[in-house]
Amino acid sequence: MSAAPIYSPSRHRASFIENVEAVQNVWLEHGLCTRPSDRDTAEWAVAQLYRRSGFPEPEFVWVPSPPAGSDLIVAEGLSMSMSLDSNRLRGASACFASMFSDSRRRMDAYIARRRSDWPNERWWIDAARVQSLEESVGLGISPDRIVRAAVWDSLHTTLFDGVAAAIRTLSTPVAGSVTWYGQQEAHRIAYYDLYRRCDLVSFHADDDQLLDIHAALAGATGWWWAFDTMCIMSERPTALRSEPIPGRMHSERRLHDSDSPAVEFGDGQAVYVQHGTIVPSWVVLDPTVERIAGERNVEVRRCAIERIGWDTYIDTAGLELVDKADDPGNAGHMLQLYASPDGWGRDGRILLAVNGSLERDGRRRRYGIYVPGWFSSALDAAGWTYGINGADYARLVRRT
Repeated sequence: MSAAPIYSPSRHRASFIENVEAVQNVWLEHGLCTRPSDRDTAEWAVAQLYRRSGFPEPEFVWVPSPPAGSDLIVAEGLSMSMSLDSNRLRGASACFASMFSDSRRRMDAYIARRRSDWPNERWWIDAARVQSLEESVGLGISPDRIVRAAVWDSLHTTLFDGVAAAIRTLSTPVAGSVTWYGQQEAHRIAYYDLYRRCDLVSFHADDDQLLDIHAALAGATGWWWAFDTMCIMSERPTALRSEPIPGRMHSERRLHDSDSPAVEFGDGQAVYVQHGTIVPSWVVLDPTVERIAGERNVEVRRCAIERIGWDTYIDTAGLELVDKADDPGNAGHMLQLYASPDGWGRDGRILLAVNGSLERDGRRRRYGIYVPGWFSSALDAAGWTYGINGADYARLVRRT
């Protein structure tokens, strides 16, 4: 007689962590993919959605970028029809939205049956966001909260809040159409797929099939728009450049490239991004003191100054030093308070400081903070940024 298998909690935990990492990595790669679309798979998946919604297979029209897709929608006068009695959009895309929404609601209901301690749900998810997978498991944080933080939230941050938001700036919103984000919808798919992979939940067969179709589509192409007889499909970006987000625990990334567009498409459409902040092309290609002086967006201005370097900017712009002091919260570094340059549009000061924590490359970032113009003390200005006075700030041992 063979021995009965021995249940190993540590082995079970290791398997769960491996599955979370595997799903996270696979869908992050899909979301950041720049290979040409797998058009056969993408068209097959969309055709399945049309069939399941009772519509005939559409004509497929491929475009090189999402802006080209929105331009085509305008040029062809395409739009979804409106139901006069309910004031709602009708047609293929509206049916798809309802189908996906109903499926997610059913899957969420299955997942909700696993959960307990709802009043503390958000607290535990927040805790899982700032812990490694191993630490979260060791602390006894439930798999549901870990999956939400490490898969849904992390991929949503990178792909939907980051990449998709940047691409949206290239296109003019078109009334009467619904945009499907293809590869940048990976957070939804990865989340439910992980529950299946880890045998945490068994979904209904119809929901499993729809999830498979959605997974095939998001793994094959970029953005797309569905109309009753036509489906417009956009190619993926040809370049997509990013960096890890400092301090994040679950492979979150943000768009960034110091010398080129962070996102590029085959038709030349491009987005410039500096450490997650979308900027005009001049910030990357030709930042100057004059352009910085004329820029009203504080974040864009900050990125442009950091691009040329604070020392260069201070010298070239002729900033007046108001005060300086050793930084008590960051030993060995200096606080410097400058009068803001002419043309910035309001009276104020710039507090120049050094980050209390290291960047991933081992350096400490120098940064400027806009503070009210009444400050004449660098310590008072630094304390103000923490909601305390200068005397209290002077007693700090260490800041981050």
